[in-house]
Order: sequence, then C-alpha cells, then structure tokens
Amino acid sequence: MIDVQRLRVLRAVAEHGSFNKAAGALLLTPSAVSQHIAALERTLGHPVAVRSTRGVTLTEPGRLLVEAAETITAELDQVRRAIDRLTQERPRLTVATFTSGGRHLLPGALSRFVKAHPEVELTVLESEPEDAVPMVRGGAADLALAYHFDGPPPVGPGGRRDLDWRPVTEDPLWVVLPRGHRLAGRSSVDLGELSADRWVLGCLKTEAFLRRYAELAGFDLRVGASTTDYFFAQTLVAAGVGVSLVPQVALAGAAESVAVRVEPPRPARHIGLVLPRRRRANPRTEALAEALASAAATATTAATATTATATQTGARS
Repeated sequence: MIDVQRLRVLRAVAEHGSFNKAAGALLLTPSAVSQHIAALERTLGHPVAVRSTRGVTLTEPGRLLVEAAETITAELDQVRRAIDRLTQERPRLTVATFTSGGRHLLPGALSRFVKAHPEVELTVLESEPEDAVPMVRGGAADLALAYHFDGPPPVGPGGRRDLDWRPVTEDPLWVVLPRGHRLAGRSSVDLGELSADRWVLGCLKTEAFLRRYAELAGFDLRVGASTTDYFFAQTLVAAGVGVSLVPQVALAGAAESVAVRVEPPRPARHIGLVLPRRRRANPRTEALAEALASAAATATTAATATTATATQTGARS
C-alpha cells in the first residue's frame, strides 16, 4: 500500500526539483527524503525519480503519483474541513465568485438558498477564476462561480479529474459606445470598424482578447484607459474617454452610453461552476449550485431584454 507521507515527499521533490530543496521545505534531512523516495520505489516496484547534475527528473510513474498526490491531498483537506464543520454549531458553506458574477448572479441565488437553508452560515469570497479554482481544490471554498473565454474550462492543468465544471450560461461581449458615437445607432458592429478608436479596458482578460484581435486584424490597439472594473469602464465611456468591450452580465446601462451587439464570430465568456468531484455530493453545495444556475438563467433573460431596449433606444437617438 502506498504511504501518503511518501507521496507528500515526492510531491515536494517534484515542486522544488531537488532532494535538498524538498528536504528544506518539509523540515527533513536530505537523507530522510532519499529514504522516503527509495521506500516508495520499493513499494511501487518502479523508479519514480532520476537524479542528475541538473536536478531531479520524475519518471512517468512518478508523474502519475504526483498527480494522484495532489488529488489525495485536496480530498483529505476537504474531509478535514468537513469534519471540523461537524463540530460547529452551524453548517458552513463558502463560495468564491468573480466580481461581476457576484454582483449580478449571486444575490438572487443566495436569497433563494438562504430561504431554503436558514441554518447554513454562508461566506462569500471575491476571487478571479485563476485563484478561485485552487481554493475549491484545496477546500478553502466549497464551490466557485467562474468563467473562461477560449479553450477548455479553468479546471486544469493537465486534464486532472479532481474538479468538475458545470456550464451555467453564455455571457456575450458587447461594445459600449458614447451616445454621440458615429456607430451608436447601429444594431451591430464589427470590431474592426473601431480600429481608430481609443479603448477603455475593464479587465485584463478582455484586454488580451482585444490585443489578439487587433494583431490578427492588422491594427494597433489604442488604449485610453485601463481598469479592472467593468462598471468604472462604462462610466469612462459615458464621459467620452473611449469605447469598451463589456460582458452582458456586467452591463450597467449608463445613461450616456449605449451597448451594441458584436457581429459574428461574437466573443463571449463561458460562465460555470467549479465543484470538487466526490463520490457523495454535498447536498447543501448541490442546492446552492442549483440556485446559482436558476439565478443565472433569470439574469441572462433580464440582461438580454435590457440590452435589446438599450440598443433600440441608441438607434433612435
């Protein structure tokens, strides 16, 4: 049977790239680390690490064990937290969420959940997906409301299977223009038509998308303002600083700006839930997940109606 402590040592060796550095991190002697690895190899019947002048390289069995060690460590952390909660007077549930999702999707879900589960003590942590996913994996959060733009969901790396991704809703991006802009009366716009405009950036990920698009389209992205808040970005657009690209769920409907649909292929954020993969699902986590999915469906319908109205108003102005 594989010893969990020896997996922990192997994981440290993989992380630090040497026996000596792993020993320092684990507060062990290099000799003790070497003995743990040797014992692990005897149990497994295969080498797991190869030393060289450039450090330590894991074998394929070693890499598989490190991946398993990360999953086992996360599961043990979750179990420990669950046991701690059993001794508390009230059950607890922690949800991590990105800012715009927390502002528009979470309140309705929490209202529904609290009404059905008044005994649960809820904690909300604001966090971007790249930080929220490790929180769920490590047990610091029970689930996370997250998103991604292109490629696979943010539950990697390497196809690990300790987390599940549940799609919730598609969140298309809209161009936000000042009401006096030359394209404000259009029902849709190609991003290339805005190549000469200055941009107000509301998120680093949106900036990355715009820069890729500008490079492929052959123009330089002119940045008039850079923020990490879509709502602030829209006030700057209304003030005439520039134009912006904003997810539908974050549209604020500023009086002096108008949202215009982006022509296909239309960029979008894919919003979903990150949950730990367990043999037995946590019923409270599942209940909150269902409430979030329902709230997202309601919010998406409302946002679609609002942006449609705003677009028609912009077309008439």
